[in-house]
Amino acid sequence: MATTPTPDAVPGRSDPDVLVVGAGVAGLFCAWFLRRAGLSVTVVDRGEVGDPAACSSGNTGFVGTQGAAPLAEPGVPAKGLRWLLHPESPFHVRPRLDRELLTWLWHFRRHCTERQARAGFEVLLDLKQRSLAILREVCAHDELAGTLTARGMLLACKTPEGYAQARATVPAAVTRGVPLRTLDPAELARLQPGVEFAVAGALLNEEGAALHIPAFLVAFARLLRASGVEILTDTEVRGFETVDRLVRTVRTSRGDLRAGEVVLAAGVWSVACARQLGVGLLLQPAKGYAVTVDSGPATPTLPVLLSEGKVAVMPLGDRVRLAGTLELTGLDTTVSPRRVEGIRRTVRSYLPAMDSGGRVRVWSGLRPCTPDSLPLIGRLGSYRNVSVATGHGHIGMGLAPAGGRLLAQLVTGTPPDVPVATFAVDRHRRRAR
Repeated sequence: MATTPTPDAVPGRSDPDVLVVGAGVAGLFCAWFLRRAGLSVTVVDRGEVGDPAACSSGNTGFVGTQGAAPLAEPGVPAKGLRWLLHPESPFHVRPRLDRELLTWLWHFRRHCTERQARAGFEVLLDLKQRSLAILREVCAHDELAGTLTARGMLLACKTPEGYAQARATVPAAVTRGVPLRTLDPAELARLQPGVEFAVAGALLNEEGAALHIPAFLVAFARLLRASGVEILTDTEVRGFETVDRLVRTVRTSRGDLRAGEVVLAAGVWSVACARQLGVGLLLQPAKGYAVTVDSGPATPTLPVLLSEGKVAVMPLGDRVRLAGTLELTGLDTTVSPRRVEGIRRTVRSYLPAMDSGGRVRVWSGLRPCTPDSLPLIGRLGSYRNVSVATGHGHIGMGLAPAGGRLLAQLVTGTPPDVPVATFAVDRHRRRAR
């Protein structure tokens, strides 16, 4: 883009080796691994770490090896019209004439095959396994004690058909190292006494885990600062100055910043940053909801995924967080009362005795989703010092740790531990050609 007059550089600050744009879970893990590689790192974000407006702040924090299925699965296109017309469906697309949305949906449809879904599952499971190992190491620090719950996770199946489908996945998952076992209703009742489940059965993932959000993010940021990472909050990126395919200056609301490398890890806002550099990202913001209510005596003690209903239940002591739905509605974060009620109705259908009265707090946020559910990690276009780490979608907490390590490997020239082409920023456009 053309160079224009800008404010003076921020005084009294030396230029870091790497400037990371975004202080959500993706940006923080990029900073973690870049700093461990010996680089000086500055992170900027337009809000605060754990800010309620951020995608990383309001979700259930599910990590571990459960929920590695991509959004694009066989059968999803057949449900398209029914879901489009139903305001409480798990996956809703607001019809509109938007070229970027139509392109995204075209690529999404291409991935709704058995072969693509199976390949996507293998990649996502591998990333989640790597990420869980990283999280266990990071959360061993005193600063993060208590922010990771790793007592197992349940996948509850409402219908006999859903339970049969879930059981069929167990042998292959166990072969891949996922400790799954089936539970009939009686076994489930013994595991969760006092909790009434109206289900046909469940799977127990004994290594299922969850982060306490936003407590984990806030504590992780403190650990990063203690290691020498500078985190500048309330700092909005407003543009870039480039010379010969290099970003020389990042213009922000707090003045100019310069760095040897720039990493765009700002979730859905990475699209706007990339666009200022003349590069398009095949990424759509998918709105999700989290409803936090008071816990009752019949609240599960383990995290639960409600399989057919696509809702997650995360116990948080005296509260419980219910999260679900994906809406492709652009950058709109407006809360739909009908969607919120749909989530609560789904929970009641699986857990009829769970008291969800008392205080109700509703959050909505935008998840950065790619058509194949795999993140975008790699160089941005032909820029020689700009990389991207975004697109972690509906399972970002479980993918960002391994994604941050891969990003740091690419920046430092370290041999990557996963195939780079799988996450290439331009992979969809190359395949389309």
